[in-house]
Amino acid sequence: MTSERRIFLGVRRSATGLTWEHRLTERDDRVALAMAQGHGVPEIVARVLAGRGVTAEETERFLDPTIRDLLPNPSSLTDMDKAAERLATAIQQRERVAIFGDYDVDGAASSALMALFLDHFGVRSEIYIPDRIFEGYGPNPEAMRELVARGASLIVTVDCGTNSAPSITAAREAGADVVVLDHHQVGGTLPEDAVAVVNPNREDDLSGQGHLCAAGVVFLTLVRTASILRQRMPDAPRPDLLRYLDLVALATVCDVVKLTAVNRAFVVKGLQVVRQQANPGIAALARVSRIGEPINTFHLGFLIGPRINAGGRIGDAALGSRLLATDDPVEAGKIAETLDLLNQERQAMEQAMLAQARAEADVELAGGKGPAVIVTASQDWHPGIVGLIASRLKDHARRPAFAISFNASGTGSGSGRSIPGFDLGRLVREAVDMGLLVKGGGHAMAAGITVERQKLGEFRAFIEDRASADVFKLREEEVLKIDGALTAEGATLALVDSLEKAGPFGSGHPSPVFVLPRHRILAAQPVGTGHLRVDLRSELGGRIQAMAFRVGDTPLGDFLSRSSGRLVHIAGSLSANHWNGNRSTQFRISDAAAVEL
Repeated sequence: MTSERRIFLGVRRSATGLTWEHRLTERDDRVALAMAQGHGVPEIVARVLAGRGVTAEETERFLDPTIRDLLPNPSSLTDMDKAAERLATAIQQRERVAIFGDYDVDGAASSALMALFLDHFGVRSEIYIPDRIFEGYGPNPEAMRELVARGASLIVTVDCGTNSAPSITAAREAGADVVVLDHHQVGGTLPEDAVAVVNPNREDDLSGQGHLCAAGVVFLTLVRTASILRQRMPDAPRPDLLRYLDLVALATVCDVVKLTAVNRAFVVKGLQVVRQQANPGIAALARVSRIGEPINTFHLGFLIGPRINAGGRIGDAALGSRLLATDDPVEAGKIAETLDLLNQERQAMEQAMLAQARAEADVELAGGKGPAVIVTASQDWHPGIVGLIASRLKDHARRPAFAISFNASGTGSGSGRSIPGFDLGRLVREAVDMGLLVKGGGHAMAAGITVERQKLGEFRAFIEDRASADVFKLREEEVLKIDGALTAEGATLALVDSLEKAGPFGSGHPSPVFVLPRHRILAAQPVGTGHLRVDLRSELGGRIQAMAFRVGDTPLGDFLSRSSGRLVHIAGSLSANHWNGNRSTQFRISDAAAVEL
């Protein structure tokens, strides 16, 4: 209720239009105190943990998560034993296995995981990644029949397949068994011709592991398969599954699944493997990304992941899986350089497309609250980049957004991105059921669609009717949760190091947001494309440099630029900046507010 809200610094409307609230309730304050006193945790770390639902009793296990403690029983997933038994048989009989993956990071990492496991046992495998433009998402009958013709007697689909019954039937009729390892929401009848459909999000799965990405599902499958093989082939060399956790961590971060339960252990332990540079592909990507510090979740999600995705968006969709599966550093280096060039090309295309999309969206938003869901479309856009455009539009307009690329025949391939609390995948599936979309599916936060141009108007009207009340209610309730206040003097590297103990941060475990209260803006200088470097001074004279990224032509950027010389409250996150061998603190600005006199 409104009376229970704890407004931070009295900010009810910030530069971005948000109310600032204390993240911690009074009860959380008490939990943080118990955590600090009972477990020797620094007070600021205790407050961050308590604000994210960690109890005092869970402190030690949370700060040092282990795979042994948190890994669920793989057999708790429906069809897992069937899948693992069939995979073990293929390994025993040295069958030829085809791996059919998706063209994003999760699909590439999942495909590489399966290939590396099979390779350990000397089993030949082939990775097949469909072309995003010509084949679309998931298995298609022609590709499945081709894989069987090339000798595959078992096809394992990873990060896809749940909603591809006709394609799986085609593979079965051609003479191959199919095992589906997926995590996407179910949009119809499960493929009955599959040997097994392992998907923690199928309705009859009671494992409670719906938060896993596809690579997490594959990892559990490999754990169960390895267990079966130990019984069937006791003399065979055992695979070191923990060395594959770098791939699981990469996929978990890039697929933006919740960093809770075993996912947190996957990322914590996986980052340790990443830093050992055990995978030649990830090591090569780190080099071309010019990462000069220990790799963290930011690097995985914003530097390494986008380069892998670039292949699937505008180049060869199989480059990412080939890179992650190779053990040849020379080949890895060549593929990484190709992906880096594709990523640069993708960035240029994205910038041009985004300018057009934002202009279209701003027309709809001008003069009022605008539509509940932004829908933009063009025949000039690259279909591999519409997901990025939708994400940027969602952030810009603070509401769900779709970006659609139409081809010359009038068929559009689109992507949608949502805001917390609004299930976009469910809405898309309803539109498919009503005949407004050729096909569509996805998650609560992201969805893909295929739509005919003549149906676009009906689709717009449908989603507006269904989404309007919920979206505007969510927008009215949107707040910025604040973990605490800092000063320039207190924003030290020691504090950064302490905060890292409460990480890694991401979906379901958000980065701490702090406020620098009553700091004066000494200068706000444009840097790069749409960024601002802001120099701040506290009332006691301490100074700190802050960065506001992608704020060009935004209310926040305008506020910061106009506030030079003024006292303001600045909200954001604290991190370490590595430059020329030096390490310093940097504050990443997410919001700001005027100081009420």
